[in-house]
Order: sequence, then structure tokens, then C-alpha cells
Amino acid sequence: MPRRSDWPHSLTPAAFQILLALADADRHGLGIVEEIESRTGGETVLGPGSLYGTIKRLRETGLICEAERVPDPSESDPRRRYYTITPFGREALAREARRLEVMVHVAKSKAVLDQEPGR
Repeated sequence: MPRRSDWPHSLTPAAFQILLALADADRHGLGIVEEIESRTGGETVLGPGSLYGTIKRLRETGLICEAERVPDPSESDPRRRYYTITPFGREALAREARRLEVMVHVAKSKAVLDQEPGR
């Protein structure tokens, strides 16, 4: 497992979205994409390159790992790899969510969010 000093100071948007998708359930690649698209109303779409490149980096840094069990054996397909968030990944996700929360608070204090889009 990587040391804390190996953690990035912040997660990429794709990494954050993938960790959020895995926060409540183990999922395979397409399941991750579908959950992200559903949760963001289609505003965030990860292509295969971004998805699997980010999954590879998240696995290498110990933020996710391959799940030991298939969540729904009736949907079992030997080609599918299911992923699960690790405790280390959950800490990184919480840290990034707190960082974003602070940024939203600052934006609100500067009335950035009160402005109409395009102004």
C-alpha cells in the first residue's frame, strides 16, 4: 500500500467520480460509467480510455482494488472485473470532498454562485 506522502494533494475529476461511484457498491467498468452518468444527469461521461486509465492509477495507488466477489452472481460474466473502494480510497474521497466543500463555501462567500450563467 502506498505511503500517505504518495497521495495526490487532490484527486482528478475522473478519479473523484469513480471513487464516488464505488462508495456505495462494488461495480464493473460499465456500471461505474452508468452510475456517473445517472448521478450527473449526463454531464459527466467517461470514455473507455479515461475510465480504465484512471482505474489503473487508482489500483496502483491502493485507492481501489478488484472485488473478491461479484455483487450479483446472476450477472456474472468472467470478462467483467468488479472494483471496490479500499479504506485508503475512502479516506482520499472524504478528503477531496472536504476540499471541494471549502471551495464551494468560498465561492458562495464571493457571490460566485449567485451570478447567472454566462455573466
